[in-house]
Amino acid sequence: MPTARISPPTGGTELDTASKDFSLVLGGPLFQLLRRAHLSDDALLLVRQRVVVFAALTWLPLLLLTAAEGTLLGNVPVPFLLDVEAYTRYLVALPLLILAELLVHQRMRPLASMFLERRLIPAGGVARFEAAIASAFRLRNSTMAELALIAVVYLVGTLIVWRHYVALETSTWYGAQSPRGLTLSYAGIWHAYVSLPIFQFLLVRWYFRLFIWTRFLWQVSRIELALVPTHPDRVGGLGFLSNTVYAMVPLLTAHGALLAGVIGNRIFHLGATLPDFKLEVLTLVVFLMCVVLGPLLVFSPRLAEVKRRGLREYGRLVQRYDREFDGKWLRGGAGAAEPLLGSADIQSLADFANSFEVVRSMNLAPFTKGAILQLAAATVAPIVPLLLTMMPLEELLKLLFGVLF
Repeated sequence: MPTARISPPTGGTELDTASKDFSLVLGGPLFQLLRRAHLSDDALLLVRQRVVVFAALTWLPLLLLTAAEGTLLGNVPVPFLLDVEAYTRYLVALPLLILAELLVHQRMRPLASMFLERRLIPAGGVARFEAAIASAFRLRNSTMAELALIAVVYLVGTLIVWRHYVALETSTWYGAQSPRGLTLSYAGIWHAYVSLPIFQFLLVRWYFRLFIWTRFLWQVSRIELALVPTHPDRVGGLGFLSNTVYAMVPLLTAHGALLAGVIGNRIFHLGATLPDFKLEVLTLVVFLMCVVLGPLLVFSPRLAEVKRRGLREYGRLVQRYDREFDGKWLRGGAGAAEPLLGSADIQSLADFANSFEVVRSMNLAPFTKGAILQLAAATVAPIVPLLLTMMPLEELLKLLFGVLF
């Protein structure tokens, strides 16, 4: 079987340093600002401090302004303290977006170096691999990219998406609805132009990072990787990639919490029911599965090629061994004095069969069904408490115990 010439392990080179420092989150103007403010370090610790500061910028001013305006707990159909979405967005989803940075950094940092340590990059592909890492770093650190995200947040996120699709169609603490549209209160002005843009920027910046991640993996997948069809992970040696998706759990839970707040407001204040939103829940789950797992599918064509080649080459090898085994032990080829019991030929036959079965059962995607289920569960977990709006807790527990036991 032809083999690609593999690059030797790197050590002390610029590529080795870059691959070991690979991170989707350690860069950009906001990261540098947080470092100067002593709210972050190169290990992305100080998570608690960042959560407190962002909550102080987003949720706390709304609490104080609504208290001053008299809409904290009354005078409008939806006062601030009864707005489910305000809690889920700023006190649940926002901290999860910040926590996700630490987990993604810790889980993905050794990933690039694994391609080198496992000798998946052939000698001829090292330059392209190095270029892919450098390109990812340039995008991650781009000031223009973050400025563009801010523009998107204000021009699309606030003025279009929030005002026309998310804001409640009734008078609330952030504004009064009229035939001319939504008239913002002072709290609503802070919400629309400070709190909401901060949250949306942190959210869309995650989409930008996932774009960088997808682009990096696509560039790596264009390299003639030295994948082995008999690797026990059944994805040619790329099984380590599946572990990265679990770092995205806080990000998916943040999306679920955000949707739970939107649904909760419409249930408690507009008379909607949870089944009215089953399509929205399904759409969110499918969308997030595509966003998180989709990037790994760029390796599917390469895995399919490796599987076809492995079936052809190992099939030919197994066929040859089977014929020789048959001729030796069943057609009189073995000498009379050669013992059958304890012969290594039988063990070799079993080993060949196992190797061929590994090739035959190769997956075309470097993630498992278990990963899909766990990520889907993380997404819908914040929505589950809304089931209590449909049935009492006692009945819900009885139903759950009936299913489990």
